[in-house]
Amino acid sequence: MMREMTVDVKSLLKEGAELTDRALEELLPCKNTVPVSIHQAMRHSTFAGGKRLRPVLAIQAGVTIAGEQPKGIEKLGAALEMLHTYSLIHDDLPALDNDDLRRGQPTCHVVYGEAIAILAGDALQTRAFEVLACLDSPPAATVQIIQLIASAVGTVDGMIGGQVLDLESEHQKPTGKMVEAIHRAKTGALIRVSVVSGGVYAGATIGDAARLTMFGLKAGLAFQIVDDVLDLTATEEVLGKPVASDLREGKATLSVIHSIDHGTAKDRQTIQRVLDDRSFENVSRQQIRDILVRNGSVEYAMTVADRYAEQSRKALAPLEDSEFKRALLWVPDFVVAREK
Repeated sequence: MMREMTVDVKSLLKEGAELTDRALEELLPCKNTVPVSIHQAMRHSTFAGGKRLRPVLAIQAGVTIAGEQPKGIEKLGAALEMLHTYSLIHDDLPALDNDDLRRGQPTCHVVYGEAIAILAGDALQTRAFEVLACLDSPPAATVQIIQLIASAVGTVDGMIGGQVLDLESEHQKPTGKMVEAIHRAKTGALIRVSVVSGGVYAGATIGDAARLTMFGLKAGLAFQIVDDVLDLTATEEVLGKPVASDLREGKATLSVIHSIDHGTAKDRQTIQRVLDDRSFENVSRQQIRDILVRNGSVEYAMTVADRYAEQSRKALAPLEDSEFKRALLWVPDFVVAREK
């Protein structure tokens, strides 16, 4: 159940984004550094907008543990944003999601070509780990943070593994279990590690790190479910990227699977036509929306997202109450209430 948010989320995000952007500006090579093309491409995607959610999560987790903002934690946030941006550049490539628009701007490969886009993603990942290796945290904490983040972007329950599962799911019968596994790895892993790495940077105990891990995991699952719902219900102008892209790529989301399982034979046939055609040439997007609404599928997906959000809140219950903890608890409310 959505609660009334007492935290000024807009200010929190704005301050965190500005802090992260200043760190990114300092840490990324300037656009005139040779070779110019790749550095312009890196900056094009990094500074194309975005909520900077992952850096803000890291910063707020650090503040929750330390009781104040740990010195230099914005560098950790910047490295996480570099990794997130690298994943977006590669996801948008023709070989993967083949998207021409991201955050309201032409995607990296559209502006700079596929080869430079691939290298720009690689370069952002490399630079991120270079930044992580030079964090202002104690050596043991720095090593732990690098290990946690490397695992979260890797192939076993990590971002890359999640992308592989996503690709392979296009040729399999969609199930809720499969969708959750993809969400947990492809999107959830980086959200989860953003929270826990911020805590480790601030000196979290093993117990606190475990609580932050569960908090990030559940919040990440809620985030991706809402993202999938918005992909079908929002407009391109609001999202800043093509809508209904999952269906056009032959991928079924939680709400779509619900309609496949609970709808009529005609509903299943209509949805399957879009999945097979990978286009809305023969079935309109509005027809799919009507099917989802009629079967209560959007409401069902949002109920699942709400459940994950509540589980994420409960994960932090053992932590001592403070204004900083309450500030971190805005995350589950924000992810289920957002409009883009």
